[in-house]
Amino acid sequence: MAERKKVLLRLDPAVHDAVARWAGDELRSTNAQIEFMLRRALAEAGRLPDAAGGLPRRGRPAKERPEE
Repeated sequence: MAERKKVLLRLDPAVHDAVARWAGDELRSTNAQIEFMLRRALAEAGRLPDAAGGLPRRGRPAKERPEE
């Protein structure tokens, strides 16, 4: 996976608070919520590049199932 870009983003405090609340409702970080929203907007506009990988999996890794 390619290294992720770091971006400084300036937001109106009210917008940041709204995004942070939305992220909390969906159990995401604010950063992950912003990426989710950007990807959805790009996809809806038909501008999401094919080369864009999927969203990284968040949270705990899945437990390995013992072989039977």
